[in-house]
Amino acid sequence: MNSANDSNQLAIPVGQRDHIQGGETAVITLVEYGSYACPNCAAAQTVIQQLQQQLGEQLRIVFRHFPQVNLYPEAQHASEAAEAAAAQGKFWQMHDYLLTHQHALNNGNLVKYALTIGLDVNHFLHQMRRDVHLERVHEDIASGIQSGVSRTPTFFINGIRLNGEWNPETLKSEISKVFLQG
Repeated sequence: MNSANDSNQLAIPVGQRDHIQGGETAVITLVEYGSYACPNCAAAQTVIQQLQQQLGEQLRIVFRHFPQVNLYPEAQHASEAAEAAAAQGKFWQMHDYLLTHQHALNNGNLVKYALTIGLDVNHFLHQMRRDVHLERVHEDIASGIQSGVSRTPTFFINGIRLNGEWNPETLKSEISKVFLQG
C-alpha cells in the first residue's frame, strides 16, 4: 500500500495547526519538511533567512517536522522540544536554536536551550517526560509521507514539491521564478 503522493502536490494544505512566519497574503508560501539533526536543514535555514530578508512579507514560511530517527536518533526529541516551546509561544526561537546547535541535541542540552530562550523549564520538562507533543510530530511525519516526502529537507513552493537534490541555488532559483510569475 503506497500512500505517498505521486503528483508533487502538498497533501495537507497549510492551516492553523502549522508553524508559520509571514502573512496569508504572501506571494510565496514555502513549506519545509525538516529535521533538527539534518545538516542540510541547517544549511537551508541560512538560505531561508536570506530569502526572508530579501522578500519580506512576500514570503510565508511553514515548518513541519520530519525527523528521520533511523539517521538521527535524537531528532524526534528535538522536534518534541520545539513543540514544547511552541506551547509557550516560542516555537521559532527554539527552531532557530536547534538548527544552530544540532551537534548537541541530547536531553540535557534541550533543557539548556529551553532555559536559554526563556521557557518555563518545569512546564517544558513535564511535557517532554510525558511525550505530550509526540502525536503532533507524528501527524507532521504522516502528512509528509502523504505528500511524497522521503528525505530532509523537502520543500513545497505554493503547494508544489521542489524535486531533486536540495541545494541553495535551486531553492533560490525556484522561488525567484514563482515570485516573478506572481
